[in-house]
Amino acid sequence: MEGMNYMEPKREILSPIDMPRWLKSQAYHEFLGFIMALNNAVKEKTMQSDYIKSEKCEKVVQLLEILDKWIDECPAVDQPVRFGNTAYRDWFTKLETESETLLKDLLPSDQSGAILELQAYFKDGFGNKTRIDYGSGHEASFTAFLCCLYKLNVLQESDYTATVFHIFKRYLDLMRRLQKVYRMEPAGSHGVWGLDDFNFLPFFWGSAQLSDNNYALRPNSIPEQKVCNANKNEYLFFDCINNIHEVKTGPFFEHSNTLWGISSVQTWSKVNSGLLKMYKAEVLSKFPVMQHFVFGSILSIEPVPT
Repeated sequence: MEGMNYMEPKREILSPIDMPRWLKSQAYHEFLGFIMALNNAVKEKTMQSDYIKSEKCEKVVQLLEILDKWIDECPAVDQPVRFGNTAYRDWFTKLETESETLLKDLLPSDQSGAILELQAYFKDGFGNKTRIDYGSGHEASFTAFLCCLYKLNVLQESDYTATVFHIFKRYLDLMRRLQKVYRMEPAGSHGVWGLDDFNFLPFFWGSAQLSDNNYALRPNSIPEQKVCNANKNEYLFFDCINNIHEVKTGPFFEHSNTLWGISSVQTWSKVNSGLLKMYKAEVLSKFPVMQHFVFGSILSIEPVPT
């Protein structure tokens, strides 16, 4: 993005009154277009299929590997409180301190000014240091970070499939480890804005993968643990459901009511279009989630030109 004046991103959604401004902004339309482009890129593909993994994609994954190693350097501490292990704050402080250096490796020297904006989305993509929680707002922030990498031409259109199957899957595994080690809580009202307490987007993209698979793996197989375990390496949706089976006990319809409802939908393409509507309504249009989102010059609060 030549001639761009990068700025410290700041919050613009300060009250519910600001929500229409966000929904008409360039940032909203670019973010939405981005997640839909990734959705189309993984349609009817499995995670084991052949796809391009560019050098820059690998660099982003290596960056996530470094963050994973830091968990070993900041082990959980013994504490009387069950949730929110305070060692997470040490891990997050490391993230705050090192993020600029990490991101420098991703960008050409003439774009180093963009780090100011990239950092904001990147740091917010891994949870909240004070509350020791994580939810769909943090997931959206990490996705915005990836969207910025495309706008800066660090990643190319040919990287779309790898962005979901390689980068986002590695991010998902890192977040699951952070949640488990530091006993992170679901953000918001007990994860009300996620589909599995924490996440939403992998279910959306995962349903796109299955859009032609309405015979062997129908939506009604969602609650079946054996089916999920057998297909977790091929399909992101079943990987997410398998994780639920591993961390939760009791009847599926009790602990994952929304997903239980989705299992009665007839086709995966209907699941996919329904999840897009739900994401727009329950995540992107909800003030408690989006109030923390920040805006700069790459993702602008300015309205879409008419």
